[in-house]
Amino acid sequence: MSFDPEFYRVLFLSLAVSGTAALIGAAIGIPIGVALSEFSFRGRNAALTMVHAFMGLPPVVVGLFTFLVIARSGPLGFLELVYTPTAMVIVQVILATPIVAGFTHASMRGVDPRLGLQAMSLGATRLQAVLVKMREARAGLVAALIAGLGRVLAEVGAVMIVGGNIKGYTRVLTTDIVLQTRQGQYEYAIAEGLVLILVAVLVNAMLTRLQADKGREEVEKRVTGYPA
Repeated sequence: MSFDPEFYRVLFLSLAVSGTAALIGAAIGIPIGVALSEFSFRGRNAALTMVHAFMGLPPVVVGLFTFLVIARSGPLGFLELVYTPTAMVIVQVILATPIVAGFTHASMRGVDPRLGLQAMSLGATRLQAVLVKMREARAGLVAALIAGLGRVLAEVGAVMIVGGNIKGYTRVLTTDIVLQTRQGQYEYAIAEGLVLILVAVLVNAMLTRLQADKGREEVEKRVTGYPA
């Protein structure tokens, strides 16, 4: 409410980093989840096990290994990514992708398999049949995106390791809350925490509303033959 420029800089970076990571994680995770659900290939069970295992990865461990890879002495040190917003996006993508993939796989498995067979019997290709099933499971895909965004929006340990919490450059809401708490600025930390909760609620409310609208449209279409 005081229009502190530093606060709004931190807020904007938080939204930019987490939003970008969630979108990239969805772009990677949704195809992975669909492939694991719809296609048979050697190693599918092992890949699915890895996805489920990675859904519960400790964020600080992900941050540590990512740091070791991108640090100056690491194999990707020449890219100079450590302590940059790009590094924060990378580590959040690693965290979000398995969540999105796992939720996508579960959503696709929940669709009646006869739907794809019916589409192919009407002349659809295998890929087109998969797209039909994805449309049917779109509510679950939105839920996967929500879960991925929720995973990265509240992340602190991993982004602090690779980002360094540099003022005006890599400081985000979660890391600033930790800093303010350590400095005894509890009122400021609580205010930032409330803003973070508000952002999470607003984003999830919008995505959930989108999910509900699509579901209602589908019901109306089935009942009346066309959407209202």
